[in-house]
Amino acid sequence: MNKKDIQIPFPMIHQGKVRDVYEVSDHMLLMVASDRVSAFDVILPQTIPRKGEVLTKLTAWWLDSLRDDLDHHLISVDTQEILTRLPTLEASMNNWKNRSMLVHKTKPVMVECVVRGYISGSAWKEYRNSGTLAGETLPTGLIENGSLPKPIFSPSTKATTGHDENITFTEVIKLQGEDEAQKLRELSFHIYRHGADFAHQRGIILADTKFEFGHHSDGRLLLIDEVLTPDSSRFWPAETYEPGEKQPSLDKQPVRDFLDAISNWDKQPPPPDLTDDVVSETTSRYLKIFRELTGTNLDSFTSPEFE
Repeated sequence: MNKKDIQIPFPMIHQGKVRDVYEVSDHMLLMVASDRVSAFDVILPQTIPRKGEVLTKLTAWWLDSLRDDLDHHLISVDTQEILTRLPTLEASMNNWKNRSMLVHKTKPVMVECVVRGYISGSAWKEYRNSGTLAGETLPTGLIENGSLPKPIFSPSTKATTGHDENITFTEVIKLQGEDEAQKLRELSFHIYRHGADFAHQRGIILADTKFEFGHHSDGRLLLIDEVLTPDSSRFWPAETYEPGEKQPSLDKQPVRDFLDAISNWDKQPPPPDLTDDVVSETTSRYLKIFRELTGTNLDSFTSPEFE
């Protein structure tokens, strides 16, 4: 599904790399997860079939497993339930069914709440250069993709364009106040432990992940956006895990690998076309992580009821 394909009779208030957000009432939003894929902050010409479905249904599955632990913004991902509430969406149903979340409107907290159990990606690069993460000193002797002594809360800014930037917990306190900063950190650790423990039972390592939060109009702090998906998290198969080695991430890694191998692309638009094999392999990875975590195929998923 490309940007131009989504024609929904409500105002679009935000378009991200993957999600399009529509204001459907004074208190509700419709978040449509497209099949768009980005790498190096560039949206690619080809889409990854069924990716949006995986992101939507996996988020709903995780939130169902967390329903007794925290408040979240999700009302429904069920197509018929959404139509019951918003019957004017019927004509455009093929553009949003199975890939949309009807959610409570919130005022987003402008901090990405990242939790890392392993040191990889940008965190490894900073540690290798300075022995720190977001300016805070880490123990010596860590190795790339190795486990940390304990999970680390590694927040960042929420950039509207370009890259997010790591910030210290002290900076989060300055932005949000001490009480809320502590609550964001505690909730983030709780959700990470929940996801990591469950993934471990399924033979999967949750290396790191990010969460977003927002304030409901009644003042409640809600978990928002996607949760513990392959777009927001780094999942590795435990059976092949070797610290210090490159890990076969269960996400869009085939896209990154393909683009990295193109020496004459400068990581700026316009991007090169993906091959059919890369698209197919990437879809397979998204379907695989959904199946291995939930224990069911995407087409057999039963939408949970939240309200």
